[in-house]
Amino acid sequence: MTSRTANVVTAAGLVSLLVVVTLTAPRWARFLTRPVGGAEEDGTAAASSASAPAREEEAVGEVERKINVKLFFQAADRPGLVIEERPVTFSTDLSRQLRGVVEELVHGSKIGLGPTLAPDTKVLDVFVTARGIAYVDLSQEVVAGHPGGSEAERMTIYSVVNTLSTSFPAVKRVQILVEDKPAQTLAGHIDLTRPLPPDMTVLAASELRRSE
Repeated sequence: MTSRTANVVTAAGLVSLLVVVTLTAPRWARFLTRPVGGAEEDGTAAASSASAPAREEEAVGEVERKINVKLFFQAADRPGLVIEERPVTFSTDLSRQLRGVVEELVHGSKIGLGPTLAPDTKVLDVFVTARGIAYVDLSQEVVAGHPGGSEAERMTIYSVVNTLSTSFPAVKRVQILVEDKPAQTLAGHIDLTRPLPPDMTVLAASELRRSE
């Protein structure tokens, strides 16, 4: 083989190599830029781990917030009212919060205490003035379903008044309305035409001593 022939063969080989490299360049590029095995999965896992606390925080935010209130029910074994503490749903709207608490009174005790409001009583509305007077509007059933008697009437009225004023310091006095109108009385003994302050003398004897 002459020197000239060798040069021609070499040149042909170089050209062939260049063609091969050109044609396979995309494949080599993909291979060289491919992430190390598991890196993609690790990145996905890391992203999932990073988003997990956010999801947990959202779940915590969605959990219904509760507050404890003091409900006044009729003592089961002696005259007077007894306090039953109960968690209720929290609301930033005070009027809505108070309405829910009065509805809890209507639902009755969960520990065997006596009711103070007729079970079919409906809470029509509750609103609070800037002076701290809560107006509680009840349906006619609070009168129609009342057992009568001055003592029972006193227990009914102060179960509402004491519950709201004790559980919510913003409430100073409470006035009970019936069917959106000022009520003269529930059973003929206690004047309801004015807002009433709380009265802790209605507590049952042992409950009063424990409070003192």
